[in-house]
Amino acid sequence: MKIILNNNPEHFEGEELTISQLLDLKKFTFKMLVVKINETLIRRHEYDSAIVRDGDQVAVIHLISGG
Repeated sequence: MKIILNNNPEHFEGEELTISQLLDLKKFTFKMLVVKINETLIRRHEYDSAIVRDGDQVAVIHLISGG
């Protein structure tokens, strides 16, 4: 499967992944993330059910606050 992850082409085995699987594979461990699949916001409780498929564009953004 080929996807675009954070504007970079990526290749994964299989035909689909959940967001949780993708985050584990890419070692995204930061607690405050914004995740989008094809510009659709994925909420944290949907990470185990939201599916990434061939050709999808995925954005994983770290939220950082400061003052």
